[in-house]
Amino acid sequence: MTYSNDVKNRLKRVEGQIRGVLRMIDEEKECKDVTSQLSAARTALDRSMALIVAENLEQCITDSYNQNEGEDTSHLVKDAIDLLVKSR
Repeated sequence: MTYSNDVKNRLKRVEGQIRGVLRMIDEEKECKDVTSQLSAARTALDRSMALIVAENLEQCITDSYNQNEGEDTSHLVKDAIDLLVKSR
């Protein structure tokens, strides 16, 4: 699979958020502030995961369809949805 620069940039921002949370913990910041930043990082990860699935789902369906000469590809959509559901 090929991943877009948008996905990579999103994950780099999450990495920065997590570093910031670690810094906050080292600085003994308030629990509510740390929790708020962790929540923001989790949301960013969830959105990154959704973007990865969305960007690659079409390609997976097209490839499968072409390889299997018109075979039903609805199972690929179900698999993608299952991945998103399991991630929560």
